[in-house]
Amino acid sequence: MKKKSNYWKISLLVIWCALLLVVLLPFKNKSSINASTDQAYQNIKIFTEILDEVEKKYVEVEDPQKLIYGAIRGMIETLDPHSGFLTPEEYKELRIETKGSFGGIGIEITIKDGLLTVVSPIEDTPAFQKGVKAGDKIIKIDGALTKKMTLMDAVKQIRGPKGKDVVLTIMRQEVPKLFDVTITRDVIVIKSVKSRTVGENIAYVRVLTFQEETAERLKDTLAEIKAGGKPVQGLILDLRNNPGGLLDQAVKVSDLFLDSGLIVYTQGRVESQNMKFEAHSSVEFDKKLPMVVLVNHGSASASEIVAGALQDHNRALVLGVQTFGKGSVQTIIPLEDESALRLTTALYYTPKGTSIQAKGITPDVVVEEEPVEINESKENNAKKQEFMREKDLLRHLEEKAPPEETTKTEEQKEPEEKEKPKVEAPDVQLERAIQLLKSWTVFSRLGHSSR
Repeated sequence: MKKKSNYWKISLLVIWCALLLVVLLPFKNKSSINASTDQAYQNIKIFTEILDEVEKKYVEVEDPQKLIYGAIRGMIETLDPHSGFLTPEEYKELRIETKGSFGGIGIEITIKDGLLTVVSPIEDTPAFQKGVKAGDKIIKIDGALTKKMTLMDAVKQIRGPKGKDVVLTIMRQEVPKLFDVTITRDVIVIKSVKSRTVGENIAYVRVLTFQEETAERLKDTLAEIKAGGKPVQGLILDLRNNPGGLLDQAVKVSDLFLDSGLIVYTQGRVESQNMKFEAHSSVEFDKKLPMVVLVNHGSASASEIVAGALQDHNRALVLGVQTFGKGSVQTIIPLEDESALRLTTALYYTPKGTSIQAKGITPDVVVEEEPVEINESKENNAKKQEFMREKDLLRHLEEKAPPEETTKTEEQKEPEEKEKPKVEAPDVQLERAIQLLKSWTVFSRLGHSSR
């Protein structure tokens, strides 16, 4: 037993030394390194003593890997809400998810104030069809309380094979008591780009998420619009309830609408994390076509990069409500045992140097998602408009002004128990966007004729 204990002590020291090396490399001051190293080793000694006591005296024999994984997870959870440790199984699930196909119900979740919270339901998925809303608190999953669940544990409980039901117990702000929603899991194949024509000759393109093939699919969609033969009066890019995704896809999507200039840049502690991403000239799509970008409180991360870039370059009018405010970059670091570390390594900034972290994108034209009744009190209206954003998350990173210079430029590839017939509510934001594009065309013609 003593040999086994010593083996895990040595293994743990190796792991911690490697982590310390990564953390301490950016520091230049030698005395700072020595002080930090001494303090870290004192803490490691305490940790190994506790591990030894647990191995020798705990009432049941525990798997050493489980103990160490739990310790690592606890350490990472003291950081911001987007950093995390992924077991081999969880890392495999993440890789599957970025390819756009997995078994589940179709929601983006986070933890706010210790409660599992819906960031946004994904359109055309079982959760969306059952009426799950952004801001819903998931109190139980199949009767099990979520209070002490990690985010990854919750994801694991919610996902499952197609055809199997999962029961979510939900707390919603405007509903006086908890209620259950039974959702049948399905294979969630997210078609990240959808399009149609609205308002006679206005192209409407919806991007649901930023996956590996999103930019390529959007490029194909724009090509189809261009080849349609019918003149297009304007373009609406809908990024509402888009929780984000891959940074390189946000850059490529922005590039489709810009001829030149900065799209986004990142700043971190390590020089390799300081990068700039530039737009390139192309003739694939009319980059002068009048354009409106729709955003809401569920537009996060990669969505905010696109909206911010197009807004800063005056390429598009941004319409909707303040976005979520996730302006941080996560790097996935694979580990030897096929587990992985998801670590926040940088913040990103719009072309004009604006940090979106805990702030979000402010629309050029503010239009609420639902029309406000004139006879309602201000207090009730305020409640209706209260949504979760990045700044509400525990341990969120604060907005940070960018340094004066960047150091490196790099290219990088109310549901109810009995369902009632749904009544389609008017999409006031979309309607306003159509009106603006029609007016835009009229005024541009007037300007042209007066020359």
